[in-house]
Order: sequence, then structure tokens, then C-alpha cells
Amino acid sequence: MIPAADSTPSALAKGERLNVHYNQVMPELPEVETVVRDLRPLLCGRRIAAVQAGRKALRRRWSKPWGTVVQGRPVLGIHRRGKWIVIELGGPYLVIHLGMTGQLRVVPASAPTPPHTHLIFTLDDDLQLRFRDVRRFGSATLFPDAAAVQAFFAAADLGPEPFDLDPAYWHGRVTAAHRCLKAILLDQRVVAGVGNIYADEALFEARLHPTLLGDTLRRPQTAKLRQAVVTVLTRAIDKRGSSIRDYVGGSGEKGNYQREFLVYGRTSQPCLRCRRPIERIVLAGRSTHFCPGCQRKPR
Repeated sequence: MIPAADSTPSALAKGERLNVHYNQVMPELPEVETVVRDLRPLLCGRRIAAVQAGRKALRRRWSKPWGTVVQGRPVLGIHRRGKWIVIELGGPYLVIHLGMTGQLRVVPASAPTPPHTHLIFTLDDDLQLRFRDVRRFGSATLFPDAAAVQAFFAAADLGPEPFDLDPAYWHGRVTAAHRCLKAILLDQRVVAGVGNIYADEALFEARLHPTLLGDTLRRPQTAKLRQAVVTVLTRAIDKRGSSIRDYVGGSGEKGNYQREFLVYGRTSQPCLRCRRPIERIVLAGRSTHFCPGCQRKPR
């Protein structure tokens, strides 16, 4: 269960801006969780009356027979697993990934359809669930039952949820890895749902340098990092995630956590703790932001 979120004062002073590399921004756990929470009251109890698929394929092409399968099906539940959205349809399951630019919203059927809308699920109450994805890295796949969904996640070796991390498991996985902490946090096999934004913010929260190797950490440090991940994700969920470019929640409302960033996207701006300039390096192929004063580099 995701714990209740606490609040934190806005980190961005008036006039400061985010120096974000947009090609590396994608919905992470807080954004996907916000979409799920927005959609749940709008979808659950409704039936799918019709399905319309666009001509351009997403990361995985929508199979035409799937539309016949889901037509008339009730929406019994919707939840998140890592960065995936799982919709229960009274037998089959619809599993959606937002990719980098995906938006999943419920709107009136009469609303204009914007470009790059690839799937439309018309409901029985004159509303539509629409999947829009400019870059088409997202996907929507139908599975026959819950066992098939579990097998899919098992085959992907998807790790546990951050809020369910067993301390012994976490310590063992981190200290067994001769990799930098940034790479470990991004590894969905170790922990599901953490991405570039929240890895940077969690490492700052824990005061650990992103280049530290996992097998050099001691138990108090792994415990501190585990708690930092939970703390940062909880705050972000409370702020409806981070809207930097394309992301909006299931209701179309943007997130606000981008105003709380302490290191991510703040290259060369002063740290809000020690006033040292935030630095940016590339680790595990991703832009990585940290404070050289609060997160001391290992010798």
C-alpha cells in the first residue's frame, strides 16, 4: 500500500527555471500512479461500448480482434505495477505503458480528438478513454487473464514496488552490485518504477553521491537510501507528479512536483541547502544531477 504523503516547501525560488534535457523525460511511478488515481473513479463500473484504433502503430501494434474481445466488458479495477497501468476487464486485462509522451485521459465523447490519438475506448456514459502518444513509444496490450499478466511481468523480471522493499532484500541487491547507485536505482529488475528524476532526487535526499558503487555501501547507507526513495516518491505523488513536457494526469491536470526539485534539472543553480552549484554528469546513459557539497564524491 502506498503511504499517505507529507508535504515539503517549494524548492524553486521565483525566477528559477529547470535546465531539463527533454529527450530523457518520461512518466515515472508518481506520474503513473496519479493517472491511475484519476482514472479509477471515472472508469470503474463503466462498460466499454466500442474501440477505435488509429492507423499508426504504438510500440506494439493494437490487434484488431482485441477490440471485439473488450467490447461490452466492464471495468472492474485499475492499478499500477511499476510504470505500467493494469485495467481489469472482467476476464481479460488491458496493460498500458505510457512510454515517453503518452497521455491517458477520460474526456467527453464530443470533445475534439487531438492529433496523435491512437486508441479511443468509448464508454457507456458518453465518455471516452483516449490514449495519445506523440512519439509512439507507449503500448496497450490485451492479456487473457491475470495469470498471463503476472507471467508477462515475471518474464520482464520486474522488481518489487519501492513501498514494499524488504530491508534485507534491498541491502543484498545494492551491495551485490559493482555498479553506481544511479544505475542501480534505474534498474527495474531491482526496484520497479524509479526513473531518472526520482533517482536523482532520492540520492540527494540520502546525501549519497550518484557515482558511489553499490558494493561499497554499509547497511546504514542502504537503509537511508531505501527511506529516501520512499520519501521522494511519496512527496511526488502528493503533488500529482512532475509535468515537464507532455505529462498530464488522467483528468488532464498537470503535476506540480517540478517546483519541488532539489537537484534534477537545476544545473549550475545554487543548492538550496549549501548554495554550491548543482552539477550535471552522465551516468548509465542518463543525465544525472547532484550537489557536490551535500553529496560528497567518494575517494
